[in-house]
Amino acid sequence: MVVIGLLLMLTGALSAAYLYAGIGDRAPVVLVTRDVPVGSPITASDVATTQVDADQSVALVPGRQLRQVVGRVAAVDLRKGTLLAPSQVTTALSPRPGQQVVPVALKASQLPARGLVPGDQVLVIATPGQQGQSPANAAGGDQLTQDTAATVDQVSSPDAEGSVRVDLVVEARVGPAIAKQASTGRLAVVVTSRGPR
Repeated sequence: MVVIGLLLMLTGALSAAYLYAGIGDRAPVVLVTRDVPVGSPITASDVATTQVDADQSVALVPGRQLRQVVGRVAAVDLRKGTLLAPSQVTTALSPRPGQQVVPVALKASQLPARGLVPGDQVLVIATPGQQGQSPANAAGGDQLTQDTAATVDQVSSPDAEGSVRVDLVVEARVGPAIAKQASTGRLAVVVTSRGPR
């Protein structure tokens, strides 16, 4: 009986030590407490802090930055109960002066396997038309004549066929040309740099 009692005490002590060590690995992060539509300012009642297991591979807003988050703008739709990532908040909405936002419809086959997220840097490329028709002749008018740098602003949810609408931030001088090229469906994007995930 004495041995069993000692074993039970030892088991309890080890369990307590394990739980304490687990608690020590947890860190405060910012939690979304209410749905916030994209473009809306974040208020103090929209966010709070919570404790989670620390994982350096996941980009989250530390709890100590809670006050800095308040007053910023939601860069994407924020959902209640989710942990806040740095890429989901911004200080200003696109487009800025000298920029335009151009919506582009992309099929699943035109998207990278990992998809696109706000902040990704891409090249917009005009692709050939039927029977080798040049992109310039296919688009007509102010056509897209060269590969153009753009930043992914927003990405819609996939439709039944897996296609998505991607809002691209581009320089104002090339916005109309990209819009016309996109209307033909002969357009591709190449990722040059990944945004925060």
